[in-house]
Amino acid sequence: MKSENRPVILVHGWKSHTRIWRDLISRLTDHGRPAWAFAYTDDHPEAVATDLRRFIAGKRKESGYTGDIDIITHSMGTHITRYLLEVMDGSTKEEDVRTLIGIGPPNNGSSMAELFCDAEHGKEMIRRLAGVFVPKSYIPDGDALVQEVRPKSPTMKKLKRAGLRDDITYRFILGENLTRSAAFFPVFGGRTPVYGEDGEWKTTWAGDGVIPHTDSIMAGGTYEVLPSDPLHLGKRPWRYCHTTLPGNPEVIRRILCHLTESDGDSARG
Repeated sequence: MKSENRPVILVHGWKSHTRIWRDLISRLTDHGRPAWAFAYTDDHPEAVATDLRRFIAGKRKESGYTGDIDIITHSMGTHITRYLLEVMDGSTKEEDVRTLIGIGPPNNGSSMAELFCDAEHGKEMIRRLAGVFVPKSYIPDGDALVQEVRPKSPTMKKLKRAGLRDDITYRFILGENLTRSAAFFPVFGGRTPVYGEDGEWKTTWAGDGVIPHTDSIMAGGTYEVLPSDPLHLGKRPWRYCHTTLPGNPEVIRRILCHLTESDGDSARG
């Protein structure tokens, strides 16, 4: 397999599925890029990351491809992928990855996960989000993925200590309610909950309804906020909220642009 046909690994988010990548896979295929979509269910992030490692190894063996790969992730998928690359593989760097593109990533931990577990507000938030972002009658206590993406969890502490790898280019795509439309994510009137270091809850327009920018932004990565033009929020503002970002046409265009730019850099290198 030629380097210009570099495979792209796709890792979906929490309580999601590989179908969210349907439109992106179609565009990747048009560009001659094999798309390997990884599926998982609730488990500890380390267990899921181990399964991801096996998945990548299996696909490499099946295809015969031995070069570097690109990885595109959404939400919790970024958390899991970073755990594999930085904590499990950070010292040996056996996973040959060129670029990681994370959509709505909880890089610093998830305010929403913390909110689910909040003694005062948790049950009400889960009730409001039931059928929208969480399953009905959802109980977070036994959900290891949610517990370990909380900002002060053991997993997040390991990620913070490990830091981003210097041999991987990290790009993150964030959504924002630039027009302050309530239809952006109606559950919170278009705003996004934020958990502060002081333990206080706030809401912000600078987020995608689920992940505020403060959960995502960290040193070492490059970021872009979409939509690039607020007018894109006009008729369908919800296309830029967290759950719909992977299928958003502008997000897909930006992903393809980043991959093409990296292809050019690799050719020049």
